[in-house]
Amino acid sequence: MNETIKVLESRRSCRNFKPDMIKDEELQAIVKAGTYAATGMGKQSPVIIAVTNKELRDEIMEANRKVGGWGEGFDPFYGAPVILIVIAKKDVATHVYDGSLVMGNLMNAAESLGVASIWIHRAKEEFESDFGKNLLKQLGIEGEYEGIGHCALGYAAEPAKAPAPRKEDYVYFVS
Repeated sequence: MNETIKVLESRRSCRNFKPDMIKDEELQAIVKAGTYAATGMGKQSPVIIAVTNKELRDEIMEANRKVGGWGEGFDPFYGAPVILIVIAKKDVATHVYDGSLVMGNLMNAAESLGVASIWIHRAKEEFESDFGKNLLKQLGIEGEYEGIGHCALGYAAEPAKAPAPRKEDYVYFVS
């Protein structure tokens, strides 16, 4: 079977990460793959913010926890040491789709390198808040952006579960 198809069929969301930082060459390859996602009219509306700094990672985690309404001590990133945040320019009509394709590329590239991942939501709410707006300002990112998602990365602390069976009415062929 084709290696790409194997990756697509084997990728699972990880909810228990080891604290070990992923290798820099793996991170660089994953981020690069994200930049090759298809975008509407080739406008490349998304931006990837790669967070490996533990203090900043924990601040983002806390902001996400509050948006999600969870209690103190809960980590919505499941201990992942790396967070790739995908945002996209609001003035591009396809920005949500563009950013979603970036997220898919990030997760599939990670799987191909033996790095576990999970898509964590609430980026939209984070970047509508003062916290998110201030973070963009600190990073020198100007313009109106919408948070699309967080791709949490790390090494899995346990084996991935088997895939759920695919539903019967997933595909309709019309000839």
